[in-house]
Amino acid sequence: METIPLNSPDKEFIREVQERSGQNVLTCYQCGNCTAGCPYNFAYDISVSRVMRLVQLGQREAVLKSHSIWLCASCQSCTTRCPNNIDVAKIMDVLRHMAREAGYATERNIKAFGDAFLESVEKHGRVYELGVTASYVCKTGRFWTDIDLAPAMLPKNKLSIKPHEIRGKEHVSEIFKRFRERDIAKENR
Repeated sequence: METIPLNSPDKEFIREVQERSGQNVLTCYQCGNCTAGCPYNFAYDISVSRVMRLVQLGQREAVLKSHSIWLCASCQSCTTRCPNNIDVAKIMDVLRHMAREAGYATERNIKAFGDAFLESVEKHGRVYELGVTASYVCKTGRFWTDIDLAPAMLPKNKLSIKPHEIRGKEHVSEIFKRFRERDIAKENR
């Protein structure tokens, strides 16, 4: 177990998490309901309640370098169980975004899948499943994983060879463009 020094809290980190999530992390009193209800807690390096405590203590590095924030499925179990109505899943999502922005991707394959998914939506206006799969395989090198599923899925049209055409896909692409412009503007401040 890693020892985390608590003598120098990053107050800016606490403020940023609260601002971006719209949640007051300081109202968490460590009841543990979030951890007790989390279906992925068995795989976490840091339990959900401990992530919340580390955020309260301003431990940016410990939180953003954790595997837990990448493994979170955003199932909302933690949020539903919180007696203080803290949207814990939203905080986990914000932390994942902050980790990505800071260049931390402790779960490389999960990040690769997210990237492939978003690239597909940007390009096609919706998910093109076969394209996401191909992009993910190329990003991760997992060429033979689940290959045995393809023969059963293709005849059922679960993986269309061509992307589905939709109207207004340029509007979806515009959303991505505005997001990138906003990020660039933030960096230049």
